[in-house]
Amino acid sequence: MVETKKVPPRRQGRLFPEFTIPPEELAKRQAKKDARGKKARNFFNQICPQLIDEHYNWFITIEPNRGDYFIDPDIELAEQKARQKYPSGWVVTFRLNETGTCGRI
Repeated sequence: MVETKKVPPRRQGRLFPEFTIPPEELAKRQAKKDARGKKARNFFNQICPQLIDEHYNWFITIEPNRGDYFIDPDIELAEQKARQKYPSGWVVTFRLNETGTCGRI
């Protein structure tokens, strides 16, 4: 008869439970993210009619706190321009078209 090796049962749960983020903190972070997105969307709605004729379907990356924007036909270059000026800031990217979306869901 072959002896089998005892394998301890797998523990369920998080690997590091002490690093769990409380739901209140998650809700606070989501509210900040939504506020940034709304601020950037408002700025996009103001600037889009001026730029859409010359730069249709280009990408626009907006820094919502200062209102600076960077446009380029390539999404990576638009974000790279923004990161050069604001390396640790939050930026939001839209597409210069009727809806502002960058792709399909």
